[in-house]
Amino acid sequence: MRHTVSLKQNHEFRSLYARGKNAAGVYLAIYARKNRLSVTRLGITVSAKLGNAVTRNRVKRRIREAYRLREERFATGFDVVLVARGRAVGADFAALGDELVRLGRKLGVSV
Repeated sequence: MRHTVSLKQNHEFRSLYARGKNAAGVYLAIYARKNRLSVTRLGITVSAKLGNAVTRNRVKRRIREAYRLREERFATGFDVVLVARGRAVGADFAALGDELVRLGRKLGVSV
C-alpha cells in the first residue's frame, strides 16, 4: 500500500470511534476522520465473536487486500478503521470491495 500506513495504537482507535464519522453496511462498518498527515492510516478490527484466530485473520487479510486493490480511490489524509461484521466471514470478495468503496464514498473518504 503506497499511501497508507497501519493504525495500531488503542488510543487512536478509541479516539476515532468517539470523534469520527461512521457508516455501516452488510459486511463492514467504517469510521473515518481527517488527520493532519500526508498519508492515510488504516486500522482493521475483527471481533472474537466471528470465529477462531484462523477465521479472524482470513477476514482481516481479505479486507486489507480489498482496500489495497482500491487504494487509489481513497483520499489521503484520513484515519480509517474498518470493522468486520458477522457476514464478512463468508462474503464474496468483490462484494466486500464494492461495499468498502460505497461506504467510503458515503463518508467522503473515497471517490
